[in-house]
Amino acid sequence: MKLLPFKEILAMSKDKVNEAMAPIRARQIKSQAELEMARIEADILSKETLIQEMCTTKDVNFSYLIDCWDDVALLERRKAQYVLALEQLFPKE
Repeated sequence: MKLLPFKEILAMSKDKVNEAMAPIRARQIKSQAELEMARIEADILSKETLIQEMCTTKDVNFSYLIDCWDDVALLERRKAQYVLALEQLFPKE
């Protein structure tokens, strides 16, 4: 990579600088969304493990069990929304 002379960089308009940075910002935003999806997947796995453990106990707390199922459903919906948003924002060419 060859650096531009400093006076040329200063002469560039803000729009040109933003245009040059656009691909980097797009990758950054996509990476942030993918990281959040990974966190959601970890939360789903954690809740599913908790549900399985609750079902092995002598006294199952059904109210809490249903709440955990609701949490899993919400997390799965949220993950699906991230996938949809990423597909629309970053279509495969």
